[in-house]
Amino acid sequence: MNRLTLPPAAPDRPCVSAWTTDAARAAAHQPAATIPPIRAVEPIPGLPALDLWDMWPLAEAGGGTIRIGGRSWWFFLASERFADPEARHDHARIRLLSHGEEGWRDHGWTFAEGFTPGSREWSGSAVRMADGTVRHFFTAAGRRGEPPSFEQRLFESRAAIDTSGDAPRFDAWEAPTELVAADGRHYAFARDRVASARGIKGFRDPGYFRDPADGREHLLFTANAAGASQWPDGVIGLATFQGEGWHLRPPILSAIGVNSELERPHVVVHDGRYYLFWSTHRHRFAPGIDAPSGLYAMVADRFDGAWLPVNGSGLVAANPPAAPLQAYCWWVTQELRVASFVNYWRGGPTAEPDNPAARRAAFGGVPAPFFELRIEGDRIAIA
Repeated sequence: MNRLTLPPAAPDRPCVSAWTTDAARAAAHQPAATIPPIRAVEPIPGLPALDLWDMWPLAEAGGGTIRIGGRSWWFFLASERFADPEARHDHARIRLLSHGEEGWRDHGWTFAEGFTPGSREWSGSAVRMADGTVRHFFTAAGRRGEPPSFEQRLFESRAAIDTSGDAPRFDAWEAPTELVAADGRHYAFARDRVASARGIKGFRDPGYFRDPADGREHLLFTANAAGASQWPDGVIGLATFQGEGWHLRPPILSAIGVNSELERPHVVVHDGRYYLFWSTHRHRFAPGIDAPSGLYAMVADRFDGAWLPVNGSGLVAANPPAAPLQAYCWWVTQELRVASFVNYWRGGPTAEPDNPAARRAAFGGVPAPFFELRIEGDRIAIA
């Protein structure tokens, strides 16, 4: 596998792998990556009137998906079903569900109300360690007791887990600990009060990864480059555990000039190679890049890179042209099973900012059908 040739680093900025404009443009010409249309949305039995969206599995620290009682266990963002589904982001909390042969089951809120330091809880990851402790990494958005803002901070909480029954039982979650903060050098501060037409700055979505090559622990996260002279300025951020705490490192991937929002980054190791996955929307690309909303990925021989776009473009799976926003937030498990949620599956009227009723009618707010991936080196296909 060839390595990506990168320009020399500036004296004060280490060189990082880049998602290039040419690669991203090639994503517009991959019809084989199209996900089948969603034909129906089924409610989850016993679930209150809630919308569900971003999800992440309860996994082993080494990556494998945990099964308890014959079921996989997933954390979702959830909120009540507002008249405008876009309002859900200002009320998000983390909820636990499980999946088995007969479908999904609801298991209630993960944290007690008022537990987190934010005004709401945003996405993260959760892993079980060898001592039976679950480490839950998540984003605190805004500040508790304050009006919603787009400030984003990365936290961890821990709890012992009992898996002797058909469902996991968590002890009381420890008080959340902030892990790292945006430094203004590599990562822009995410403190916006109001979203702009270009979105918001990111410092969110902590995705845990333990490198099997050396045992080092890493967190990947959605971020924006500090001091970037052009838009878009999206990057995938990186922190590594060293000594007794987490330390910021330069971004693992840059999309400056290409895309502003590389969300929910996570790494899967398969056949000795490293695959870095993320999700993004078509409206987050720079003008002139007609790439779809979809699941994207890079591949490397080792965690520190260099990273190359899979399939030549980075695109792994895309929504169908007739429903360009039908699903979102794809998460790839170690077993190459892909989860996501049903977004605007009836044509995607988020382009109608003054028509919340149309958005409500088109929004799914439930888990989307799983699908599988097939990986062969730097090629990834829907199985």
